[in-house]
Amino acid sequence: MIRFSENYSLKNYNTFGVEAKASFFFEFTELDDLTEFLQSNSSWKEEPIFLLGGGSNLLFVDDYKGLIIHPNVPGVEVIRENRNQVWVEVGAGEDWDRFVDYCVKSQYYGLENLSLIPGTVGAAPVQNIGAYGVEVQDFVDTVNGFDLKTMTAYSVPAEQCQFEYRNSIFKNELKNRFIVTSVVFRLDKFPDFKLDYGTLKAEVEKRGKLDPHNVREAVVAIRQSKLPDPLELGNAGSFFKNPVVDHDFAEKLKAVNPGMPNYPTVDGKIKLAAGWLIDQCGWKGYRTGDAGVHKNQALVLVNYGNASGKELYLLSQEIQQSVKDRFAVELEPEANILGV
Repeated sequence: MIRFSENYSLKNYNTFGVEAKASFFFEFTELDDLTEFLQSNSSWKEEPIFLLGGGSNLLFVDDYKGLIIHPNVPGVEVIRENRNQVWVEVGAGEDWDRFVDYCVKSQYYGLENLSLIPGTVGAAPVQNIGAYGVEVQDFVDTVNGFDLKTMTAYSVPAEQCQFEYRNSIFKNELKNRFIVTSVVFRLDKFPDFKLDYGTLKAEVEKRGKLDPHNVREAVVAIRQSKLPDPLELGNAGSFFKNPVVDHDFAEKLKAVNPGMPNYPTVDGKIKLAAGWLIDQCGWKGYRTGDAGVHKNQALVLVNYGNASGKELYLLSQEIQQSVKDRFAVELEPEANILGV
């Protein structure tokens, strides 16, 4: 299936629910459709290109003057397994949380901490999504796709994906060039629980038995208590990354902010909680017009109905400046911002 349109509304393709239009929009479900489109429409080479997944980590500040390509490839297939692990290939267009649910029910483990993260499977390795002490990079085996520069389909092994905190080669060297069509995940047949992050362990214990199903249910409960449902209140989840700072600088901040959450990283640095920093600056529950900050989670910007992308962007800039002024910490957006 393909869809090609001009002056196409993107309101239903971003979880903020802001109105924006793309000059050109192309959606496909099979790789052959993509290659046929590219070969028969050479004018695409003259247009700026953006690769759009589920739109759950995205803010359109203005209309997109170029071509948006939306890979909506379906399918979930076990392609290999041994006694301890299973390899599952998943189409880029599959809903991420439905895939996690499938894994838990199939007794394929590792992704349960990543429950209820909005978006598509194809976007997961691009963003290197993570939550509650787990990052998707630990379970990606291969990313399959099509390169617009070389006009070839090929696979990128996990070790070549240049995974970092909320980062990958697909956001840098291959940005808007490599179209993810499917991802192969290497999952475990025996669970290895990661419960040390936040209140997750206590939430699991409320449910009695320690098993992946209860871990998933606990994660879902925590996220629902803190994060608004994009179907009910427009948002893009965590709008900012948790900043990573030097150990000495973190110690200075802790000296004057004894309750400041902080988490050591493997390279000896310290990860700070962006939500806490924003909350300390008084932004939680703030609202101006239809743009605001969620009442339960200062890390989440929300659209109460008719906020424009520009209004949400200006609010994000004010937040960044206030955190910088008070803590001397630069907040970096986790959301992709288009149109500035």
